[in-house]
Amino acid sequence: MDNKQLMLQVKQWIEEAGQYIKDELKKVVKVEEKTNRSDLVTNVDKGTEAFLVKKINEAYPDDLIIGEEGTGRDVSSTKGRIWIIDPIDGTLNFVKQQENFCVMVGIFEDGNPLLGFIYDVMKNEFVYGGPSTGVYLNETVINAPEDLSLADGLMGCNAKMYTDNYEHSREIASAAIGVRMLGCAGLDFLNVIRGKQNGYISNLAPWDFAAGTVLSQALGLVCRQFPDLDYNILGERQYFIVATPQTFSDIQKFF
Repeated sequence: MDNKQLMLQVKQWIEEAGQYIKDELKKVVKVEEKTNRSDLVTNVDKGTEAFLVKKINEAYPDDLIIGEEGTGRDVSSTKGRIWIIDPIDGTLNFVKQQENFCVMVGIFEDGNPLLGFIYDVMKNEFVYGGPSTGVYLNETVINAPEDLSLADGLMGCNAKMYTDNYEHSREIASAAIGVRMLGCAGLDFLNVIRGKQNGYISNLAPWDFAAGTVLSQALGLVCRQFPDLDYNILGERQYFIVATPQTFSDIQKFF
């Protein structure tokens, strides 16, 4: 199976997962706290991850999987093909707003970006693809966004990083026209990919940035561990930036 066929197969799986999520929203959602009252997990997060893991294991039993809700956390090497799953990114939004969340899957092969998928379930906006297939919004090809400078666009920023001015993050975000805080990494990635923001800085786990990184790098955007280190798909939570090349260059002047 070539990358285009794999892309279409996974797209179908994620659309099925999206329908499962919509159906579950009509029922009583069971909510649990993980580390604190704003760090939540639901039966729908767990069910969505289980659904996707089952599809992957049945089709590609030799592939490795890392999921936010516990699948494959012991993966220790980037050798081979690795699937990185965030079944519901923006769970707090999912619980409190029933929107502004997404399903994300990133696929890497020998540590290299292969395919990424971000599905805004409630808006039915699906961005998917990779370096060898092109990137699509639903069925339409997406071109690289305009290479805006920091001063000419909107910056997304993690609220705590902004409040604490971690590594000049408040100064950086304030140098843009405006600051946006969405509570969902996938939606911030989508805004940068679609040219609605020129950058996004946050504190992310690999499942938060894997899908967005594949898509962003395929379009020539910069993805780095903030402020300027290689990201690690097998690492713990890390400060992260995605930005247009010019915005990234402007940000480096703060250091």
